[in-house]
Amino acid sequence: MKVLVINAGSSSLKYQLIDMTDESVLAKGNCERIGIDGHIGHKTSDGRAVERDVSFPTHKEAFMEVVDVLTKGEGKVIDDMSEIAAVGHRVLHGSEKYKTSTVITDEVIDDIMAFRELGPLHNPPQAIAMRACQEVFGKDTPMVGVFDTSFHQTMPPKAYMFGVPYEYYEKYSIRRYGFHGTSHRYVSAQYFKVTGKAKEGSKLIVCHLGNGSSITAVKDGKVLDTSMGLTPLDGFIMGTRCGGIDPSVVTYIANKEGKTPDEMSTLMNKKSGFLGISGVSSDCRDLQKAASEGNERARLALDMFVYQIRKFIGGYAAAMGGLDAIAFTGGIGENDSEIRYDICKDMEFLGLEVCKERCKEASRHDAKFSTDSSEVEAWVLPTNEEIMIARDTVELISK
Repeated sequence: MKVLVINAGSSSLKYQLIDMTDESVLAKGNCERIGIDGHIGHKTSDGRAVERDVSFPTHKEAFMEVVDVLTKGEGKVIDDMSEIAAVGHRVLHGSEKYKTSTVITDEVIDDIMAFRELGPLHNPPQAIAMRACQEVFGKDTPMVGVFDTSFHQTMPPKAYMFGVPYEYYEKYSIRRYGFHGTSHRYVSAQYFKVTGKAKEGSKLIVCHLGNGSSITAVKDGKVLDTSMGLTPLDGFIMGTRCGGIDPSVVTYIANKEGKTPDEMSTLMNKKSGFLGISGVSSDCRDLQKAASEGNERARLALDMFVYQIRKFIGGYAAAMGGLDAIAFTGGIGENDSEIRYDICKDMEFLGLEVCKERCKEASRHDAKFSTDSSEVEAWVLPTNEEIMIARDTVELISK
């Protein structure tokens, strides 16, 4: 069985074609600049590459190009689109209605679009992409939606409720949802797989660190708490997001600058974080370079990142009543050994002791970088959200 995994954005369509007999990736790529002009970058597992400009007025044309590049020419890996048994879609927000992965129907697509206020940047293009996928593949090809919020649905009310009047939860479902759930689910499962440890009685913290970052406390294999909230803006400083701040900062700036709610949302989501503090870039690699050259604001942004993460780790260890392991994943978590080491050093009070050399060697593969005598383990566990989406897709359509 071959499953096409889709991660759609407003102007992009990332895809992977996975052969589920051995979970191998046959090909992957990205359709970019949808609605602007269009470009596809496509790579096969045996090293063939296709790069070409294509007109993508809508997501439908992007899906048509994906079928074309998979079945014809230099990037061909299948003979016909009928070989694709199902399509799995990443979905940002399922509100409280979708607590698990779900077979996509017209009603589900309508709901995903209806949740656009909870995920304004992601939900609408994801719903649009599903409609386009139906047009290209036909409604007989099953589709499955895998929600970023679903893994976090085990949080108790004391963790997910906000301290605003209860009526706003009842009327508008305002609560903590959490995101990167598919990544946190994969990494926590991988931890139990590589260590052979039981879920029952376990206390794990997963740090998904990238341009968007979140931390999750996983107790007994289930989410107890997570750093992102109603939207992916909450938590700690990220590439362009401010993370959690005093709410009065929002009203204060709005009043001083005469900014509308939408303008404040843009400021906090797209102009803050690493970019806003450093004035250099939203990319951690650029900040590391600038800091090494003496840029104090770049160093400040990195120091804030490390400091805030350490506070979450300490808080979650307290919430779980202890800690067995910390797992790092995501672009920064997997690749930046300096950030990992700075987060974990001087945590002997928690029972964590890490080795700097092991930390350097741990990038981009499953590896433990805590010392042999450390009571708490530290791991790098590269995430694989696509395989989780593909597995959920196979499980649901097989029913």
